[in-house]
Amino acid sequence: MVLSKTASQTDVSVHSTFASRYVRTSLPRFKMPEESIPKEAAYQIINDELMLDGNPRLNLASFVTTWMEPECDKLIMDSVNKNYVDMDEYPVTTELQNRCVNMIAHLFNAPLGDSETAVGVGTVGSSEAIMLAGLAFKRKWQNKRKAEGKPFDKPNIVTGANVQVCWEKFARYFEVELKEVKLREGYYVMDPAKAVEMVDENTICVAAILGSTLNGEFEDVKLLNDLLVEKNKETGWDTPIHVDAASGGFIAPFLYPELEWDFRLPLVKSINVSGHKYGLVYAGIGWVIWRNKEDLPEELIFHINYLGADQPTFTLNFSKGSSQVIAQYYQLIRLGYEGYRNVMENCHENAMVLKRGLEKTGRFDIVSKDEGVPLVAFSLKDNKRHDEFEIAEMLRRFGWIVPAYTMPADAQHITVLRVVIREDFSRTLAERLVMDIEKVLHELDMLPAKVSAKLAMAEEEHGNNGTVKKTAIETQREITAYWKKYVTERKTNKNKIC
Repeated sequence: MVLSKTASQTDVSVHSTFASRYVRTSLPRFKMPEESIPKEAAYQIINDELMLDGNPRLNLASFVTTWMEPECDKLIMDSVNKNYVDMDEYPVTTELQNRCVNMIAHLFNAPLGDSETAVGVGTVGSSEAIMLAGLAFKRKWQNKRKAEGKPFDKPNIVTGANVQVCWEKFARYFEVELKEVKLREGYYVMDPAKAVEMVDENTICVAAILGSTLNGEFEDVKLLNDLLVEKNKETGWDTPIHVDAASGGFIAPFLYPELEWDFRLPLVKSINVSGHKYGLVYAGIGWVIWRNKEDLPEELIFHINYLGADQPTFTLNFSKGSSQVIAQYYQLIRLGYEGYRNVMENCHENAMVLKRGLEKTGRFDIVSKDEGVPLVAFSLKDNKRHDEFEIAEMLRRFGWIVPAYTMPADAQHITVLRVVIREDFSRTLAERLVMDIEKVLHELDMLPAKVSAKLAMAEEEHGNNGTVKKTAIETQREITAYWKKYVTERKTNKNKIC
């Protein structure tokens, strides 16, 4: 005789997650649950909810790497339990970081001897790298002002209004005035001449951007350096330059090796770069390199001795993973100069394919430049009937995540769409994106015609019946309501089909 029993509420031997009680219970949102659940159920329920996230590889808003080789993925998982700060326990990992610092310093033409060690550190991203560089500039400026018996309580940084928000964070967190050079229509990067005009005796550095977040353009660091050299001679100051190469630092050396933006320029004292952007590593790794030891005040460095050697450390955080450091070293030795150059050439060529496809539609102005970060920033030539935000919203139906945004002051009346071309964005995807944009444009072109025709007929009927015709505002409200209803119905029908 076969006996059967009903599983109790606390029975964790679940053969099928979807046949268990766990899928009938809402996940905790604010408080930790009282009881445990099986690992299979926890995984399945969380994994199912994560399906609602966008596809990272179709996230064209982000500069951050979304694909790496399986061999590197394995290295990352094998080292995911290593805390980088435990240098005594993981000396090889520390050595790999030092190798990365030296390789990147030489890539940026740091004035190093054959056996001289570079000055730099790995960070969790360019935001931390910029904080560290900014602190070094502030402390060095303060030390000089103190020695001269001058006030040292009002430091400032000069930069363009196109800087990433981490610069604003640094200024606010560490009490430094941020003096921004305003943008203008058609010129969306910092003007070197205007920047130098804003420099005064309290300026701790001028920050130049190699690869603007807004349109990928490289700022003219060479011109900035030359103008600042002249001003320093006239005033007796020694105002330095920091280059924020978060996006462009792993592009310029391979695509534009003759471009002078790095330590070849005498006033460039530090450079940051994001390993997790065009350094081709997953999110969580950045680098900051100083020209030489004199540019990093000693009092900011902590020293740790291990295995009979001195290990200097200069970071904002304490614990962090080792995986991304190891992944960066993998990419540097795996790809080498040749591999990085090939990747960047592919990205640039695919950006040009996308640019030409958009120009062929005749509907867009290209805001980005051919020389710079491989991205395409573009705006509608005529946005009276529909705007860039509507295009961005409708492209999500095809899976694409394309940001629309307004430019900073004084170009805030300009709205653009931006597509970042990463390593894993192929020519086929570029061509497909153009086709989907054309579909969206066609739908938007048809929609106002349908709305206008419908309202015109309704207005004519009301007029024939002797009723009062609607005002322009009332008509516009009906158009908006019809638009919202149309979009909602399309989304509902799509969900039903899915």
